[in-house]
Amino acid sequence: MKVLVLGSGGREHALCWKIAKSNKVSKIYCAPGNGGTAEIAENIDINVDEIDNLLQFALKNNIDLTVVGPEQPLVLGIVDKFQENGLRIFGVNKECARLEGSKEFSKEFMEKYNVPTAKYRAFTVLEEAIEGIKEFSYPLVIKADGLCAGKGVIICYSEDEAKKTLKDILGNKIFGEEGNKVVIEEFLDGIETSLLCVVTKGKIIPMESAKDYKKIYEDDKGSNTGGVGCISPSPIFNEELSKKIEENILKNIRYGLDKEDLDFRGILFIGLMIVNGDPKVLEFNTRFGDPETEVLIPRLDSDIVDLFEKTIDGSFMESDLKWNNNRAITVVLTSGGYPEKYEKGFKITGIDDVDKDTIVFHNGTKMINKDLVTNGGRVLSVVSLGKTIEDTRDKVYNDIEKIKFSNIYYRKDIGKF
Repeated sequence: MKVLVLGSGGREHALCWKIAKSNKVSKIYCAPGNGGTAEIAENIDINVDEIDNLLQFALKNNIDLTVVGPEQPLVLGIVDKFQENGLRIFGVNKECARLEGSKEFSKEFMEKYNVPTAKYRAFTVLEEAIEGIKEFSYPLVIKADGLCAGKGVIICYSEDEAKKTLKDILGNKIFGEEGNKVVIEEFLDGIETSLLCVVTKGKIIPMESAKDYKKIYEDDKGSNTGGVGCISPSPIFNEELSKKIEENILKNIRYGLDKEDLDFRGILFIGLMIVNGDPKVLEFNTRFGDPETEVLIPRLDSDIVDLFEKTIDGSFMESDLKWNNNRAITVVLTSGGYPEKYEKGFKITGIDDVDKDTIVFHNGTKMINKDLVTNGGRVLSVVSLGKTIEDTRDKVYNDIEKIKFSNIYYRKDIGKF
């Protein structure tokens, strides 16, 4: 079968890497792809928001299965469009994608169906939002309502900082139309962790757990990023926590999806904060996470194409998920200055020198005149697997030292806590 993967990051490289291991697949395309996907797929120069062009490509090339990586095409309704034209596509429809596309919609859903989450208020008018912050103590969290590539969440530690953030989003439109509305939330102080679930036909089946590192600097300091490291499994997951998540969160989400008549078929990413042992939901994403995918996919022993097809058909069962017992860690190599200003176009060397069982997924790279160069803030995700997280840490950092490009930066404490 012929498979089309949409996206250009480490998540999509990891998906292509796993799809290539399926005996069912004869050809992989990736749109638009990157320097890493080019080694296992044919990159297609179509951006993920060019829905009509992607549709025409899939029809013309007799694509048997399309796999959507990022959130933007889901929110734009690519799944609905492909299905209307008789194409099989893995991802949620436009209505379900609102759980990620609108912070207010997702918070309303959580509140309505008793999914534990932070107290919140939503505003569209700057003056009303400034008045609204009086209902919260500090620190508090301000979120742009729409999609902001992981950068629309700001933790404010003072009234001055909160007012400035509201003026930036609602007044100065730093996130454009995605910031026409803001959600102000209470700050949850605890341990953050991630749970990705396969959802289909009333079933929510958890995958293995993962812990993402969002802050750019060590000891969780500095600006929020799209994620600069990840480990799996999350060290805080145990039977007691899993039971609480099932009883207090997953059961209520299932009920809510059913009551709202949301035909959710795809991945539900649940961002969790564990506060004094109790799980609360920070956010929903309606697709594979990045960098969570880079640590989960190498631990998945099942054929991922089976996962995609059975989810689409509604026949997916918990027994279809088979995992190995390895610990996995990924450290994201970034361009200096990310997540603010950074430069592109630096030559990358040393990838061929890493150990053969270390995996290097490409986040932001491209080929120019046979040279691999940086092409984004997050450049590479270096992944190691092992029996203990300590051995895996040593292994990944030893291999990272072999990789070189100008202005390289990465955290040295991924997997320490």
